[in-house]
Amino acid sequence: MWPDRRILDLFGIEHPILQAPMAGPCFADMAIAVAEAGGLGSLPTATMAPDQARSEIQIVRQQTSRPINLNFFCHQDPVPDETREAQWRRMLGPYYSEFGIDPAGPIPTSSRAPFNDALCRMVEEFRPEVVSFHFGLPDPSLLERVRKAGAKIISSATTVAEARWLEARGCDAIIAQGNEAGGHRGIFLSDDVLRDAAGQPGTFALVPQVVDAVKVPVIAAGGISDARGIVAALALGASAVQVGTAYLFCPEARISAPHLAALKAAKDDATALTNIFTGRPARGFVNRVMRELGPITRAAPAFPLAGGALAPLKAKAEGDFGSLWSGQAAALAAHRSLGAGELTRTLAAEALQRLNRNG
Repeated sequence: MWPDRRILDLFGIEHPILQAPMAGPCFADMAIAVAEAGGLGSLPTATMAPDQARSEIQIVRQQTSRPINLNFFCHQDPVPDETREAQWRRMLGPYYSEFGIDPAGPIPTSSRAPFNDALCRMVEEFRPEVVSFHFGLPDPSLLERVRKAGAKIISSATTVAEARWLEARGCDAIIAQGNEAGGHRGIFLSDDVLRDAAGQPGTFALVPQVVDAVKVPVIAAGGISDARGIVAALALGASAVQVGTAYLFCPEARISAPHLAALKAAKDDATALTNIFTGRPARGFVNRVMRELGPITRAAPAFPLAGGALAPLKAKAEGDFGSLWSGQAAALAAHRSLGAGELTRTLAAEALQRLNRNG
């Protein structure tokens, strides 16, 4: 019934819908629900401690036999820069004073776990059907171990050059992530934060160019929250879509009250790309700290260190100082009371109805 079965056959799923692996909001229950509904459920690990990641993977394996995607970051750990950190804390100093926070006090460590030997051993143990990476690919020796474990390998590309790079290194499919997408850009061939934020192409410009440039199937991501977006992405040559923001409305999504309120009130121009919260460009709702410091600044420490100094402020006023990730199409997410499984089935049914009508 679907016009392009390449992703369905590659992953062994029923519907060409991938739940975006959104680190923080997504845990085993969401991945299981999407998988049981016939999509590809995803479990992100970047913000989890090793024991937590293992526990969540075990839950997934115990509760579904459907294909699953484990997602990992593969950035390089940054070299701490005391001068830059001090400058960043000075910039945040007025906010510390406002909330009575000691500007010289210790701050939490902001960390994201890059793919390493320990995480690779989890892949070898649990043998997920799909492994996805963000920020490129890990060391070739680790990547080969993932492949030998039987997983299909996918990663995000934000440009045609990145897509070709991923294909040349053996990716089985490529996620074409457009500017509209919420959360972190998957950018990895550049580290110029200003250029990266300004130059990333939009989904519907990027997808057909990536489709033309590579032979492997392409998964469209960014600004897809309803059946119309799914059908449009397929018309541009994508074999599947990755949906993120629409799943944040589901009861399985673990997000804060300010984050959910922002989602429910979202308009088309409510988000912006920012590096303030982690040091890498990511799309989220514009809040106080983004407005007052500017969404992009070279003063922010390297990823993921920028978040440490913001943590005490987030604890005081999350809506003003927390990262409220969202794509540009939050307002198009019409099914706001459905669980993740029912949302997957509904999006698939509505997309098929439109495809059959158009056909």
